[in-house]
Amino acid sequence: MFPGVNPKQLQQAMKRMGINQQEIHATEVIIKTKDSEIYIQNPEVLKVSMGGQDSLQITGKMEHRLLKNYTGEDVKTVMSQAKCSEEKAIGALEKSNGDLAEAILSLEI
Repeated sequence: MFPGVNPKQLQQAMKRMGINQQEIHATEVIIKTKDSEIYIQNPEVLKVSMGGQDSLQITGKMEHRLLKNYTGEDVKTVMSQAKCSEEKAIGALEKSNGDLAEAILSLEI
């Protein structure tokens, strides 16, 4: 953790300060936001308890994934209403952030 510092001594010092650490054996971590996910596979997760509060420290390789704001049914609806291909329907839904009416109208113009 710190170069030149004995890990056992560091643990003892932290314990004296009321800081407890616990390793959590996780296989993956997914953090969901409104329009995306942060995916961490094979993470190292450390739970730190201090002053009555818990926090997590997560390290690992992150992958950012955008979430779709539409379903397969939405694509079919746009295709049938706007009489267009699946590719055009998906493009319109992505541009409209999943708004069916806006996607259909953008293709009919």
